[in-house]
Amino acid sequence: MLYQLANRFKLGVEKYLPDAFVFALILTILAYFLALFLTPSGPFELVEFWYAGFWDFLAFAMQMVVILVAGYCLAIAPSIQRGIRRLASIPKNPANAVMSTVLVSGGAAFLSWGFGLILGPIFARELAKNIKGVDYRVLIAAAFCGAMAVLPMSLTITAPLLVNTPGHPLEESIGLVPLAQTIFSPQLMVPAIVSVIIFAFLFRKMHPAAEDTVPFKEVDAKTSSHVEHESVATLEEPQTIAERLDNSKILTYIIVIAGLSWIVYYFATRGLDLNIDFANFLLIILGLALHGSPSKYIAAVKKAVTSTAGIIIQFPFYAGIMGIMASSGLISLIAAWFVSFSTEATLPLFVYLSACLVNIFVPSAGGQWAVQGPIMIEAAESLNVSVASIVNAVTIGDVTTNMFQPFWALPALGIAGLGIRDIWGYCLIAMIIYIIVSSISMLIFI
Repeated sequence: MLYQLANRFKLGVEKYLPDAFVFALILTILAYFLALFLTPSGPFELVEFWYAGFWDFLAFAMQMVVILVAGYCLAIAPSIQRGIRRLASIPKNPANAVMSTVLVSGGAAFLSWGFGLILGPIFARELAKNIKGVDYRVLIAAAFCGAMAVLPMSLTITAPLLVNTPGHPLEESIGLVPLAQTIFSPQLMVPAIVSVIIFAFLFRKMHPAAEDTVPFKEVDAKTSSHVEHESVATLEEPQTIAERLDNSKILTYIIVIAGLSWIVYYFATRGLDLNIDFANFLLIILGLALHGSPSKYIAAVKKAVTSTAGIIIQFPFYAGIMGIMASSGLISLIAAWFVSFSTEATLPLFVYLSACLVNIFVPSAGGQWAVQGPIMIEAAESLNVSVASIVNAVTIGDVTTNMFQPFWALPALGIAGLGIRDIWGYCLIAMIIYIIVSSISMLIFI
């Protein structure tokens, strides 16, 4: 039954859902006209806001791209690839393959959302190669949604790390919010753990019958060379001094040792007091260590950038949408509307629902928090609701509609050689379940 429901969504998507980049352009136009009719901003003024927004979040966009690229490089390191192949040899039938994909992807996403968004689809591809009768589309959808389910409690999730980073935009009013109140709180951990367990069984039930199964075909994986690491590992023996430096393990490990010494010192003095900059540094140093030489790591980066190209070019457009919505006051209008009928008990829920809506236009938790956060913090203080609850509500709201918004699915689709239309029906059903679980969490854990 679930497969038939997902397939109906899929058929509708094939007719009406455009390419991810076109989706971004349509949302830009929609945000423009909403701001034009709902705010005092003039037509050309909104164009100015759009242009300014393109570059206002450039530093943050670079942080997001780096964490995704660094996670990708880590996932395609030779030792990680060998581990993936061994792990993918364990499941022996489609049902176990789908369930293990959700769990492996979720486990990787806990360590790093960038790592999870890459390792999950790579693991799914290996399973699809090994297991006869497994549906490739369901595996990739399971990998993406498995990562999304765990993201609220990921060690690199953006908004909680942002408000725990010295110098963040709201530090003067709320200070630093410790991770014990965000990532490691029941408000985020419970829905993440419950959802990943539900998804493991949900995607198993959505797997089609044998006659409707779409298997993996190498020809369909247009970017298969992007995830095969052998080409990176088998470089010619260096001859010149320049080539020796390019392939120098000694040079690499000097940098790695220096980096690891700082990482050990950081954990020893600050514990799990993570922030975005440290998470990026950690992923880069680990990636360098596992690849073993500068040339191999750069080769991995080139592969990563190719598979994340859609995100790189779309980020400025979504930043432009943020510019329209923030500078015109449209986000404030949406947030204030949800807050207007909230109480102490329901504020986290309505903040969560507003974040779900805003994320469709601006799929960036950090950028969204920077604009939506001040309004929600003011409401929280007036209703005596903890700041951490508001951060958590925005965080999980941003994750929820990522299963509807095609932006963050692009790396998985790039690895798989599929389009958003192939997985969107499955993702939509998962999102509906996630909304129910998360809404209950927002009401129980305040």
